[in-house]
Amino acid sequence: MAQKKAFPLRLNQGTYDALVRWADADLRSLNGQIEYLLRESLRRAKRMPTDPHEEAEST
Repeated sequence: MAQKKAFPLRLNQGTYDALVRWADADLRSLNGQIEYLLRESLRRAKRMPTDPHEEAEST
């Protein structure tokens, strides 16, 4: 499993509230939802490998 990095993230209140609602609807934590959305965006932009083994090796 790849090591995770922690960093502060500043969001305006409207964005935060929308993300919390979306995370709740998808039965995810807010952090899990943000990670999911970032991974999906990276995959769609072809900037992240789709194979989880490649992802772990690249970090």
